[in-house]
Amino acid sequence: MPKSLYIGTRIRHFRKLQKRTIQEIANTCGLSKSMVSKIETNSVIPSVATLVKIAKALGVNVSVLMEENEIRSSVFIPVQQAISGITKTNRGYKIYPFASEYKDKVMQPILFVANKGEVKEHQLTHDGEEFIYVLEGEVVVEVGEKRYTLQKGDSVYFNSEINHSVMPVSDTSKYLNVFV
Repeated sequence: MPKSLYIGTRIRHFRKLQKRTIQEIANTCGLSKSMVSKIETNSVIPSVATLVKIAKALGVNVSVLMEENEIRSSVFIPVQQAISGITKTNRGYKIYPFASEYKDKVMQPILFVANKGEVKEHQLTHDGEEFIYVLEGEVVVEVGEKRYTLQKGDSVYFNSEINHSVMPVSDTSKYLNVFV
């Protein structure tokens, strides 16, 4: 089972440590109780924006929810691990969070694979900053009123507190998104 499927288990662990209810977390994040329950039982993989909201509600870094307990000074990820660990989100993206077992990260690099027609249109806003680097294909990134068309090798860096979205233009797009 991919490590990203254990995110819900870690969310439940922190919530119970704080003696908080599912309803409390749901209200704080603007989610339904049912959605938080599905996330905690690993039935649904949350979007990155949802994960950021839950982490903030729990007062922990996103990386804490995505990592194992073991402390490491470095993490090697063979290409086959990244390919086999890709998980589909409820927004239509496929993701692989790199170095999820590295403790107390200040950034979270995530590989996104997006297919045209599968990604649901949406706007996101959350704390932090983001860096997107296109590995393959073409995507449109909207940040506030600005619209960027990025192709292989192009990148954009922005404040995540500004409404933003990423939509694939080509049949398949792959990009590295680094969240800080």
